[in-house]
Amino acid sequence: MKKVELYTQQDCPPCHIVKQFLTHHNISFIEFDIKRDAKAQKHMINTLGSFSTPTVVVEDEVVTGFNIEKLEQLLL
Repeated sequence: MKKVELYTQQDCPPCHIVKQFLTHHNISFIEFDIKRDAKAQKHMINTLGSFSTPTVVVEDEVVTGFNIEKLEQLLL
């Protein structure tokens, strides 16, 4: 199974849709709330180069923003 990380924030409707997508397809993921976890927020910005949520990391591939098509490509 591929390693999946999901960077989210609470008031982010696209984040909720991505979580539903992953859950619906029985894909395990680790969620990081960037508003509650400053270290995760710094990692998302400085290491992953993303400034928006949702940001999904599938293995070494970073998917920034709401991109279900790309997630389907990588995970299904």
